[in-house]
Amino acid sequence: MATSTTALHPQFRPPLRAPARRRPLPHSSYSSFARARPRTTIRASAASASAPAQQEAVAGVPWGCEIESLESAASLERWLIDSGLPEQRLAIQRVDVGERGLAALKNIRKGEKLLFVPPALVITADSEWSRPEVGEVMKRNAVPDWPLIATYLISEASLEGSSRWSSYIAALPRQPYSLLYWTRAELDAYLVASPIRERAVQRITDVIGTYNDLRDRIFSKHSDLFPEEVYNIETFLWSFGILFSRLVRLPSMDGRVALVPWADMLNHSPEVETFLDFDKSSQGIVFTTDRAYQPGEQVFISYGKKSSGELLLSYGFVPKEGTNPNDSVELLVSIDKSDKCYKEKLKALKRNGLSASESFPLRVTGWPVELMAYAFLVVSPPDMSQRFEEMAVAASNKNSTKPGFNYPELEERALQFILDCCESNISKYSKYLEGGNGSPQGSINAKQANRTLLLKQLAKDLCISERRILYRTQYILRRRLRDMRGGELRALSLFNGLRKLFK
Repeated sequence: MATSTTALHPQFRPPLRAPARRRPLPHSSYSSFARARPRTTIRASAASASAPAQQEAVAGVPWGCEIESLESAASLERWLIDSGLPEQRLAIQRVDVGERGLAALKNIRKGEKLLFVPPALVITADSEWSRPEVGEVMKRNAVPDWPLIATYLISEASLEGSSRWSSYIAALPRQPYSLLYWTRAELDAYLVASPIRERAVQRITDVIGTYNDLRDRIFSKHSDLFPEEVYNIETFLWSFGILFSRLVRLPSMDGRVALVPWADMLNHSPEVETFLDFDKSSQGIVFTTDRAYQPGEQVFISYGKKSSGELLLSYGFVPKEGTNPNDSVELLVSIDKSDKCYKEKLKALKRNGLSASESFPLRVTGWPVELMAYAFLVVSPPDMSQRFEEMAVAASNKNSTKPGFNYPELEERALQFILDCCESNISKYSKYLEGGNGSPQGSINAKQANRTLLLKQLAKDLCISERRILYRTQYILRRRLRDMRGGELRALSLFNGLRKLFK
């Protein structure tokens, strides 16, 4: 990759198949979204730069459709068939899960391959641009795949009917449910208790940083090819919202990322594990069913083993409580600055890539050994300073062999520390859920009121799911501590009994 593009952000990866840890980017803060120049062709109304928390939700771009539109989806199907899509055993329908989805037309057996979307109907970084001069500039600057495809999508969408992809773009949601489309005020009000709020803010910051890079390095130097009324932060939030919710990584094509029309109408179910990939024998994008389907039944794929928060972040939905076996919630733990060994412990953590505050995933099935190691470090006394390093190593997961480590003299205090952190988080969730769920201030119309109800319900469902995991962890920790303390009391009673006997 050319060194001139190092400020672009190649770390954007499709969240659908293989999520990657995204590191914070040294770019503009979230408030820069509020300061972006309003464009009446893109937004319903301008946001006041002096009151970013009160900005209105992005109204959507001039292209695309309402997310539940079947008419645009039917037009897409006709265009795809005319363009080479084989006869399908699935049909687009309005469904209970996902607004629109693909349902079985006939009985489908377990193990069948479906779809067979030809590569010519797939959008990748190598797709031909309707305006070749625009694509040439982007490729000459070696723009990474994610921002390249995002820009490609905007370029093709702006051409409307003259683009080869007009039927596909017309079937894309005008306003994705992605958290990219939540305002800062909505994130602060509805996700105040959830750790996913910080990830949403960071993701928006990442997109803004990527747009700023493209604008400064390319768009501003070729304003005739990249007019600001087309290539702006609003259209980039839309295109990245589409990518986060629809872009897939195809393992059999060396991990190439792609938008796959028709296939991206498939919804997610945590009960299936099948995913999209390129089939070399048929030369098409397929998936293999891992269960049977009856006619009229919605057919699902997996978007990956993701928590409910991750599904809301990228796809804009939350599974029903208790149905997601991959659910988790991040637990934030920190070293107390009043700790006599704070500096020594912090140095040990930093040497292993950690900080004074870290988050670890809690699952219904338990918590990671790294969290336990971090808790051991937090509660360890000064006379165990020679063990700080090995605790920090275990907490960082640097040692791939994961040797058994245990500090019986610290276990009760470490478990109590984790329990205290859990209960502190539970109180935050309960305060939010029992306090009316919050709401940004300001007058709203009927459409905004419906949007508010939807976002509040999504946030409520997420908070209930995450609090459920915390409650489960709390229950396990309390029982374990009770058993430990009960054993200590029994041992003490036995000792006192023996002492009385020998007297």
